[in-house]
Amino acid sequence: MCRWLAYSGSPMVLDAVLYRPEHSLINQSLYARMGAEATNGDGFGIGWYSADRAGDGTPAIFRDVAPAWNNRNLRELAAHVRSPLFFAHVRASTGSAVQQTNCHPFRHGRWMWMHNGAIADFQRLQRDLCMAVDPALFPCIEGSTDSEVMFYLAVTFGLDQDPPGAVARMAGLVERLGKEHGVPEPLQMTVAVSDGERVWAFRYSSQGASRTLFYSSRADTVRHLHPEIEYLNEISDATRIVVSEPLGDLHGVWNELPEASYVVVPSTLETDYLPFVPELP
Repeated sequence: MCRWLAYSGSPMVLDAVLYRPEHSLINQSLYARMGAEATNGDGFGIGWYSADRAGDGTPAIFRDVAPAWNNRNLRELAAHVRSPLFFAHVRASTGSAVQQTNCHPFRHGRWMWMHNGAIADFQRLQRDLCMAVDPALFPCIEGSTDSEVMFYLAVTFGLDQDPPGAVARMAGLVERLGKEHGVPEPLQMTVAVSDGERVWAFRYSSQGASRTLFYSSRADTVRHLHPEIEYLNEISDATRIVVSEPLGDLHGVWNELPEASYVVVPSTLETDYLPFVPELP
């Protein structure tokens, strides 16, 4: 499968999150502890929104088929790009080609999307899934992954108006078609999606045994637990990171997102997460 990271909060130089932590995402590209594969070397991608919100609000994307752990261009960019919201993804292909258009994150307008998991027997479901994509959006699909089709289904089902509902309808369609085609447990996903203002991160699988996903505690909580970490004084209380697996072993920093739930960052809710239930579109 894959490993990914989503950051939202005070503008941060990317390498502070991608490279510097003890078990950084770049380290995970070689030595994942909790993934289906230890090595995620089938390409990578980063996507970020500008700190000054300049331009048309669309994120910048950099993707390559080379492994993340030895890509000099990635290290150069990460040391100089500062962003309040960025995604990073290291890929382990589940069968689709190792090519740039299959690397995450994917982008459509202001939206950015990345996925870990798979649609089981995707080739059996692919035609019907693609036929459900809005015809005006279908030419936007550049690669051959199930992940990109999932993204454009969510756009089709109202991502602009209702992100959790759109993802729920995408998941509901996959499960309905899976049942029709004799695939009893078709969907395995941890997904992150953003419009540049918020991040929604989902953990769900048809079999109720989803890939791992964690979110960081509030910065004020971590500051209280670890006053020795000076850089925590420079970030806002709303700063959060969502990751496939923790970036380190500090007590009280990482919380596992429960099965069949999603988190919104930043959030005004009293609870950290909400239940996720697929819907029929």
